[in-house]
Amino acid sequence: MRYGFVLDQRKCIGCHACTVACKTENQVPVGSFRTWVKYVEKGEYPQTRRHFGVMRCNHCENAPCVKICPVNALHTRADGIVDLDGDKCIGCQSCMQACPYDAIYINPDRGVAEKCHFCAHRVERGLEPACVIVCPVQAIVPGDLDNPDAEITQLVARIPSQVRKPEQGTKPKVFYLGADQDAISPGGATDIPASYLWSEGPAEILQQLMDPGQLPATREVYNVSHGKPWGWHISAYLWTKSIAAGAAIVGAFTVAPSAPLVALIFLAITTALLIGDLKRPERFWRLILAPNWTSWLVWGGYILMAFGGTLSLWWFLGAQSPPWLLFVNVALGAAAAGYSAFLFAQAEGRDFWQSPLLLPHLLAQAVIAGAAALAMLGSFNVFGLLGAGLFLHLLMVVGEIAVPHTNRDSAMAARFLLRRRTVALALSVVAGIIVPLVLIVWEISLFSAATLALIGLYIYEHIWIEAGQSVPLS
Repeated sequence: MRYGFVLDQRKCIGCHACTVACKTENQVPVGSFRTWVKYVEKGEYPQTRRHFGVMRCNHCENAPCVKICPVNALHTRADGIVDLDGDKCIGCQSCMQACPYDAIYINPDRGVAEKCHFCAHRVERGLEPACVIVCPVQAIVPGDLDNPDAEITQLVARIPSQVRKPEQGTKPKVFYLGADQDAISPGGATDIPASYLWSEGPAEILQQLMDPGQLPATREVYNVSHGKPWGWHISAYLWTKSIAAGAAIVGAFTVAPSAPLVALIFLAITTALLIGDLKRPERFWRLILAPNWTSWLVWGGYILMAFGGTLSLWWFLGAQSPPWLLFVNVALGAAAAGYSAFLFAQAEGRDFWQSPLLLPHLLAQAVIAGAAALAMLGSFNVFGLLGAGLFLHLLMVVGEIAVPHTNRDSAMAARFLLRRRTVALALSVVAGIIVPLVLIVWEISLFSAATLALIGLYIYEHIWIEAGQSVPLS
């Protein structure tokens, strides 16, 4: 059994009855949506036409939100419905980053993720979803895609249909009939207003990120805004984790006595930032005791715990630490720095974060951060590593931005850095990489070189997190 929807956009009149019924049935809070209707217009007066696109969870067969959820709050039922257990959710918002369809939101009253669940409570009683029964033109057809006699199966077999973002490989089970591509895909509009009549507009003006040759004569006249789930907590977490991991790696090679303590302090700050970013931090224990082993949030948590344990032993033994312990701390430091590459790769809704350069870039950033932190504490034998890390970081930044991207969303995110965060990008490169390299080469004010390197690194990590979330998903 595989429940799915057919949305017949040939019939849809854009009345929003499905949205209202969904909100009422599921007590969806103001400002959040489990289903909504997007409007786009094409042509010039009087030859114009409005197209509708009904947006919702696609109940994917290969659901990335299920894989990334660290506590098994999201799961695929035996009937194919992708459901969410709010009593398990810790509010990490990773599912929002994994979903390519903007289908998940955080309930501000409960602090947990929510989404369309096919009105499972109704389906279990033999009833249709609320949106289906109120549609005045019967444009929403639910059913079992494995049943050859079902109306949904016959529609999909008989009439050419579309799915949203098939290139993501999620195998969505929401099929569109007669939909205009610009209505069901983000980024097709030339004219995107700063605000709509009944809702806020997009946080970033999409057309500023697109090349002129990409712009069709389409106006987006109604949509809903979804914001950016991850903010300064996550960029700060990347920065402090880089310092912790890098201090262990660099400290082991340079025999810096302050390395284990510096790493422990910043590892503790990293943990506090991660827990502080949760909407339900009191449930953090579920990540450790009720884990979903397909999630790199879980693997990251265990790596950080193991890293904290070996760092504590290194700090306790001090100069008496055996070589094998230093090796283990280097390995766990590299794992702590690098696991985020696999976590961001699971955030499949954000194509910019899927770069193959991310893992080596994170390792280079850890070397920079660790060397700079130890240099500021007087370990001046680390500047060779700091310089090497800065040079690699510069190459990676150029690669992330200048190398041709595999798809439009990644290219648009890179243009966000160049066009919307120009000053911050210039500061991170000039003041955070080039100036420190000059100071290191000429051996002038090495303390200043380390300080600037750390500041520049934080700026870049912050705008990199922003860039990944700059492209709308619906």
